Amino acid sequence: MTETAVLAQAGTPKRRPGRTAGAGRPAWSALVAVVAVVVATPVLAVVFDGLGSLGSTAPPRGLAGMVATTLLLMGGVAAGSLLVGGGLAWLVTAYRFPLRNVFVWLLVLPLAVPAYILGFVFLSVFDVSGPVQAALRGFLGADIWVPEVRSLPGAVLVMSLSLYPYVYLLARTALLEHSPGTYDAARTLGAGQGRTLRKVLLPLARPSLAAGMSLVMMETLTDFATVQYFNVQTVSVGVYLIWKGTFNFHAATQLAVLVLLFAVAVLAAERALRGRARYHRQGGRGQGLQPRRLQGGRGWAATAVCTVAVSTGFLIPVIQLLAWAVGGAAKNPGFLADPRFGEYIINTLLVAAVTAAACVLLAMTVGHGVRLNGGRFASAAAQVTTFGYAVPGAVVGIGVLISFAALDTALERAGVPGGTGLLVTGSVLGILYAYVIRFLAPAYQAVDASFTKIPATITASALSLGAGPRRILARVHFPLARSGIAVALMLVAIDAVKELPIVLLLRPFGFTTASVWVYELARENFWEKASLPALVIVAAAVLPVLVLVRQARRAETDRKARP
Repeated sequence: MTETAVLAQAGTPKRRPGRTAGAGRPAWSALVAVVAVVVATPVLAVVFDGLGSLGSTAPPRGLAGMVATTLLLMGGVAAGSLLVGGGLAWLVTAYRFPLRNVFVWLLVLPLAVPAYILGFVFLSVFDVSGPVQAALRGFLGADIWVPEVRSLPGAVLVMSLSLYPYVYLLARTALLEHSPGTYDAARTLGAGQGRTLRKVLLPLARPSLAAGMSLVMMETLTDFATVQYFNVQTVSVGVYLIWKGTFNFHAATQLAVLVLLFAVAVLAAERALRGRARYHRQGGRGQGLQPRRLQGGRGWAATAVCTVAVSTGFLIPVIQLLAWAVGGAAKNPGFLADPRFGEYIINTLLVAAVTAAACVLLAMTVGHGVRLNGGRFASAAAQVTTFGYAVPGAVVGIGVLISFAALDTALERAGVPGGTGLLVTGSVLGILYAYVIRFLAPAYQAVDASFTKIPATITASALSLGAGPRRILARVHFPLARSGIAVALMLVAIDAVKELPIVLLLRPFGFTTASVWVYELARENFWEKASLPALVIVAAAVLPVLVLVRQARRAETDRKARP
């Protein structure tokens, strides 16, 4: 649909007496502020409760160990992801080798396998009872020493293999986007390809590498299941164990504040890694970074490295899950007819669908309000609505519980019998509210990206024709932003399918999703039973990865087409 057709469809409605073209626009700024308050309230509740209870309760036992373990885990996974993701990005960008064009996109697939799924598949293969150690004991004797798999290094390895695509994507984009003249100038001055990488390309790619590592560390901080499989107790795990195990709510909120401080520290570290320098890509012509062909054994060695990365992060886990599912069905025909499977999948899909619809509706409201007004207040409030994605799920879940407990108390004091009656915290509504806080950011980013492509003159023309804000949203902005809205729906739905800590904290009795079912079965070493819901999660997560690959390929094609 063209922009002219959209304006024609918007039409010129009949004006009410005294109505102006900008009527209702302040109300949309107020809506943006309301959404910001709704998102920020649970997080602020955790902060106030945690800081307000300082001194009233003793610090959790083993706090220093949890802090040290969290720091080691985050640093190890960040370094591992940088080594694997950055190295693979340089390999497929700077060199040509067999199947290189295929691996450029296959290397993104490990994003579709959540770390908590890759973790229990890894343990089933390499743990004491797994086939690898059994084979070693058979060949070398029962007394052979094997490193402990359920350990911090094991968790670092698994999470690095699952999360390296964040660094890979951003690093490769940075290497491709640098001005050809920059690279050519360095080569003209006599610098070799390796020296050019160290002295020119890596410093210019520092913002992208810092952003990728910050994403990896945030994902590591929010992880809940993988670290428990490997007997690694982080601060995020401590929040859940204290909240559910000891019911010491103030101690849990104090620990949640510490988790939040870790998240803030990650964001601050990302800014520090960028430094004060500003990076701009200048125009200019030139050959730029031209891939050099690797001959003979070196070329096949590069192919083998990429094959190992894709296999360990995606192919082997998927094949193992399929083998368990087929084997379980062969041994027990009723394996696939477990009535809980359908119930839990329906729960998962319903929660994901409602969350996606709510997040996109709010994202459109915020984006539309910012576009109509464009003031600093609306823009700042819109940024507040996105910070929930940087807050660990355990913190969001506890914040929801605290917020509605306070609301319940306030209603009872106001004379409302029964208060809220646990309407939210005792039902799926609490999960939906926490999901909206957590996943509003990707929805807003996708919708806002589409809104920014709509020329401001289109909105101004519709306003001058007398169309009100709601009519402009329905007849102008929505039709022109449909692609971004579709992407937002999909991204939020997939994130909701994979989410685990929020459901564990807030789920009512008898309510289970696919992610929780996988976690509970894998924790008890029921690998075969966990395979089906795990496959559903992986299959759902492949969709946004394919969309991401398609967008990256389109952007690369556009770059090549530019003179």
